[in-house]
Amino acid sequence: MLITSTDRTVPITVFARTSATPAVTFRIIAPIDLSRVFVADRLFPGIAGVEDQTSDWDHAGVSRRPRFTDGSHATEALTEYVDGHGFAYELTGFTNALGALARGVRGEFSFLPDGDGTTIRWTYEFKPLPGRKLIIAGPFRPLWQRYMQAALNRMVAVVQGEAV
Repeated sequence: MLITSTDRTVPITVFARTSATPAVTFRIIAPIDLSRVFVADRLFPGIAGVEDQTSDWDHAGVSRRPRFTDGSHATEALTEYVDGHGFAYELTGFTNALGALARGVRGEFSFLPDGDGTTIRWTYEFKPLPGRKLIIAGPFRPLWQRYMQAALNRMVAVVQGEAV
């Protein structure tokens, strides 16, 4: 387990709403093509594709290697999966600048009923390397939060387009 209850982490959370039900939203987002929603911007690379996926992305224990548009990569493992409600994953082994800041990240998606639609809550919890917490919690946080929100907004657009 990457993060324990005694670790001092830096969580960053974003929210979005969709008119689709939680079950439909989950069904579309959980296996989404990462290259459709993680687009490079002036500060962060996008995701070019995924390699070495061990199985369908629908149960804990599956792993894969996201490959970024700058040629770097990381290892991702699905750690929790509750059909229709949420999933969690860990990213480790970053070969880009994130590898100099964090030991890894725990990501978690929750899909919550919101009237006839869904509120999506996405948290990225960084486990900083020694001496790096202030960098992540300070100047890095708003930049990463903006990148996450843009990716989540693209996920919602995919949901809205496919949930017809």
